[in-house]
Amino acid sequence: MSLDRIEKQIELKAPVARVWRALTDHREFGEWFRVKIDAPFVVGEVSRGHMTWPGCEHLKWEVVVHAMEPEHYFSFTWHPYAVDPKADYSTETPTVVEFRLEEIAGGTLLRVVESGFDKIPSARRAEAFRRNDGGWAQQMGNVKIYVEG
Repeated sequence: MSLDRIEKQIELKAPVARVWRALTDHREFGEWFRVKIDAPFVVGEVSRGHMTWPGCEHLKWEVVVHAMEPEHYFSFTWHPYAVDPKADYSTETPTVVEFRLEEIAGGTLLRVVESGFDKIPSARRAEAFRRNDGGWAQQMGNVKIYVEG
């Protein structure tokens, strides 16, 4: 099993434009991802906020937005499973999260890939991978409920 990339996909009964808005409008993203984001996503800029998931409200959320190609591709980098308030993750190479949207009969195929785990320090790589793999499975369900609801 490769510990470098997580890949998930889901068919959504919603038009591409609706899914795109759920991914790239910072307020909508926050609703299904359960994060309060301070400002809109802007390519090349840091996006900050904090988690709103029960029990995780103390966790900071920070990504660097890399690309927004309307209704097709959205990507950012972040430090996976960065939950230890005493740790300095800034020296680590972040992983890349990519969302790809494809129009299909009846809706949208959403693909999510998070890659770059091979550059995470070995002491925390497996746990970060395991947690994010489970996290993305949960988030795919969350976005489905959000856009189909």
